[in-house]
Amino acid sequence: MTKTAATGSLLGLALGDALGFPTEFNDVPAILAKCGPWREMELPGHPLAYITDDTQMALAVSRGLRTAMGRGLLGPKRFERPLREEFVDWYRSPDNNRAPGNTCLRACNLLKAEGRAWQDASQVHSKGCGANMRVTPLGLVPGLSDEQRAGAAQLQAGLTHGHPTALAASDLTAHAVRLLAEGAEPTGLVGLLRSYAYENRETYHERWLGDLWTRGEAATPEAFIAGGWDECLGVLDRLRDALASPSPETDPCLATGPGWIAEEALATALLCFLLFVDEPVLALRRAACTSGDSDSIAALAGAFAGAHLGADAWPGDWVRRIEHRDELLGFGAEWDGSCR
Repeated sequence: MTKTAATGSLLGLALGDALGFPTEFNDVPAILAKCGPWREMELPGHPLAYITDDTQMALAVSRGLRTAMGRGLLGPKRFERPLREEFVDWYRSPDNNRAPGNTCLRACNLLKAEGRAWQDASQVHSKGCGANMRVTPLGLVPGLSDEQRAGAAQLQAGLTHGHPTALAASDLTAHAVRLLAEGAEPTGLVGLLRSYAYENRETYHERWLGDLWTRGEAATPEAFIAGGWDECLGVLDRLRDALASPSPETDPCLATGPGWIAEEALATALLCFLLFVDEPVLALRRAACTSGDSDSIAALAGAFAGAHLGADAWPGDWVRRIEHRDELLGFGAEWDGSCR
């Protein structure tokens, strides 16, 4: 990463999250009535633009990574311990009042118990977007091998969302962020993601996931994870079709899904980003004016746009007002600086 990709991506995630915060749970007509034309939507909040659990948990992942990598080579046990502590701290925080997801709350409540294996806390039947709304840091932190990045991305998902599609979509989301940060052309991004999904379709990261697969209904670990990759490939097909006949004025959720589940959050966020590759603020506005999980879709769209364009993508006034600005900028500077 030669540009300020980490800073741009983290800021984009938070800005999208804040822009979509007031529009989540609303349909498009209600959003337009509340906010006016979607192309003119402004960041809410003065003097502070508040984020939701999406950014709170992305910061928890960032802190967990910093702690783990400060202790040596990133591995499953070294990452799981501080990450679990960060998730439990988030669960107990008085600021955890931003419409957090039920799956995250249930799993984090179980993670509080000393001695309980994280696999026993994981909600294995949930593939909610809580799994990948927070995974962006894994695509940005430098110094990881492909195996470390993939395994850690799936592990952070698995602590709460143990469904194979949640694992695969989180891995794919982190991979997309990484590709863009490293300079991949957006026009070829969907093809690169499809290739990655095919290549990893039967790769179960046992070193990172342990026996999580036994909580599912598949006969083998390979069959378990393949089901998740197949669902991701299916939604990437829908994304490819939508991009073949782009319709910027149409609610993106109609093409790739409302984003309450992980693979649809990925695809719909990518659609918003790819519709407005060189207009990142419009990508956020389009994502925030959707009938689905607007804050998560906009957060991921912002993460993709910021990874592609860097920190200069975002209006200075918006950046100055975003909650947790100093911490976001701190992680961004640390990771961007390590890549030079």
